[in-house]
Amino acid sequence: MSCCAPGAELCLHQASPADDEILLASRAVHDGLRQTDLSAPDIRCGGCLQQIETALRRLEGVAEARANLSNRRVRVLWRGDVPPPLIPTLRAIGYPAHVNDVDAGERDEVRTQLLRALAVAGFASSNIMLLSVSVWAGAEAETRDLFHWISALIALPTLLYSGRIFLRSAWRSLKYGRTNMDVPISIGVLLTFGMSLYETIHHGPYAYFDAAVSLLFFLLIGRTLDHVMRERARQAVGGLARFAARGALVLRPDGTRAYLPVDEIEPGMTILLAAGDRVPVNARVLKGTSELDHSLVSGESAPQQAFEGAELQAGILNLTAPLTIVATATADHSFLADMRRMMEAAETGRSAYRRIADRAARLYAPLVHSVAFLSFLGWMLATGDAHRAITIAIAVLIVTCPCALGLAVPMVHVVAARRLFDQGIMIKHGSALERLAKIDVVIFDKTGTLTAGQPRITASGTTDADTLGLAATLASHSRHPYAQAVAALGPDHQQITFDRVSEYPGKGVEARRGGNVYRLGRPDWAASDGESADICDATVSFAINGVGATHFRLDDTLRTGAPEAVATIRQSGVLVEILSGDREQRVRDIARQLGLTWKSNARPSDKVSHVSALKQTGKTVLMVGDGLNDAPALRAADVSMAPASASDIGRNAADLVFLRDSLEAVPQAIAISRAAHALVRQNFALAIAYNIVAIPLAVLGVVTPLLAAIAMSLSSVTVVANALRLDGRVQREPRDSHRAAEPVMLGVLK
Repeated sequence: MSCCAPGAELCLHQASPADDEILLASRAVHDGLRQTDLSAPDIRCGGCLQQIETALRRLEGVAEARANLSNRRVRVLWRGDVPPPLIPTLRAIGYPAHVNDVDAGERDEVRTQLLRALAVAGFASSNIMLLSVSVWAGAEAETRDLFHWISALIALPTLLYSGRIFLRSAWRSLKYGRTNMDVPISIGVLLTFGMSLYETIHHGPYAYFDAAVSLLFFLLIGRTLDHVMRERARQAVGGLARFAARGALVLRPDGTRAYLPVDEIEPGMTILLAAGDRVPVNARVLKGTSELDHSLVSGESAPQQAFEGAELQAGILNLTAPLTIVATATADHSFLADMRRMMEAAETGRSAYRRIADRAARLYAPLVHSVAFLSFLGWMLATGDAHRAITIAIAVLIVTCPCALGLAVPMVHVVAARRLFDQGIMIKHGSALERLAKIDVVIFDKTGTLTAGQPRITASGTTDADTLGLAATLASHSRHPYAQAVAALGPDHQQITFDRVSEYPGKGVEARRGGNVYRLGRPDWAASDGESADICDATVSFAINGVGATHFRLDDTLRTGAPEAVATIRQSGVLVEILSGDREQRVRDIARQLGLTWKSNARPSDKVSHVSALKQTGKTVLMVGDGLNDAPALRAADVSMAPASASDIGRNAADLVFLRDSLEAVPQAIAISRAAHALVRQNFALAIAYNIVAIPLAVLGVVTPLLAAIAMSLSSVTVVANALRLDGRVQREPRDSHRAAEPVMLGVLK
């Protein structure tokens, strides 16, 4: 086996102990890929993310690498028998990393470190400022020198303790031949301290120890606020993991029982779920009835009934009675795992604004150093005063730090993602916020989106209790929404048994008992006696031996909050339509209730064509749907939303998923995205305006290092504080309100 040359990529010919650790911590995902999650505590800005991702993607076997700024983690997808050298590669570019432990981090060490550094800097800056005031008031030369020495003795340990957060980051960047936002900060602080110490030794009249320490103090305020908000967003996701079950009691095929960790539960395993336990993975009820608390999953606290065949999502709390359930997914593919991944993806995603800010921050450091150096040369040539030239160069270096620009976008996105999470809305892509803020057309699917997908019976034929019991019992053998609505009519007749039951997709359910044949389903299939000729398509017929015994007329019920959601969206000036594959009559009934235009009989390709046509006219389209047939349109739209009850494909295709039943999540998400969009633009304007004003003043020598430190620090704190405004309000920007008119059929798609 040959050895790798120095500086080359690490050899992968044999596994090392570190490889074994990576392999044990990884998990199979799909298509032969494995996923490894690493913790890289030294991630600080968007430039760090790009450097990490670029380095890892160059490794052989790595298919994808994504770094997350909020939780400072790196997710790597790789293939092969031996892991790529992930940790050595990160260490080589200055980012020490280790395998992420999901149970670690109960105590936030970074926040503790920041708060201590902030306290020390605040104490030191206030004391040095008091001494400086005495000097400014006209102290004698001996007193001035004494106060300068006292200030130096306070500033030096403060610089070493509180400033190490910036100094270590800057040194690490320079060590590996790159720059970040901490480089100009560190150079400015060190030069300010060094020049002040030189002036103190030579009995000079000016020293700027107050500028150096005050700069650290204000910067630490901004960095602490930034960290706290990111930590809140991370803890919101971590809360899901803390409430999730750690394991479950599994019933083995031989009848024995074993308690298995949730990660070892496989689909098909039978689980004994006691009252008071949470569902560990997505599952289906095999036996038993109970009441369930869905609050963790959907936000709805009212108990809901569990029955045989019911689908359960991970995180649901079993309240009243034991259940026997069968796992239908692994823990990594459970509902809660999907929600955690969505929240992490929201922070990982890059919007256009964020890419601009990251690029600007990367270019800023060399530009800042060049401007400061040219200012020094210019003032030296103009005045020959080295002291003044250095002072102005330091002021330029401090005042032009790009911290405000670097915080302008990510802070708003972090606060917005947490605000959406509080409203029960998961965002899967960071750029979705930006796209959602610009929408001017909202298209709703009907069944399962505008409607609850749980039909109610509004009329039934004349029947006796025995016939109703037979129909309800037969209906209980199907999971179709219409069948479940009929089954709910006869809960006391479940003791009826049939010899054989068969379900015919698209037609209905057939059962045999003795010599009789019972059918429940489409009128033209269930009955053959001509009774169904004038019955509408929203009717289920029950027939005995081909003779119609009774029929049930069912209507869709509107989803909770649908009228309010539609009204709010329309009041903001956005066009709202219904685009459904259902028949015209049923779509028209819902459209008239809501006062909307509609299209019916739309196949998946028709939905995509309609969305594409709107986009070609310059519209920005939000598609809200839930079914398999909506997935192509969800992908085709500029931005998309789906309820948590949507099909797996529908949820995966959507950019946002709302957990609660109410459709008011849609206008809430739009309002939050618009507020975030406005705040991002305000932050950019603040950062640009600050630089337009501050840089010329610093170059002209108007700004001292102390004023530069205060101005630059306040600009960062202002940007952070402006982002936090989103946490206290949702900015709505209503345009001209549209008065509801009689709905119009835009065309029946055939």
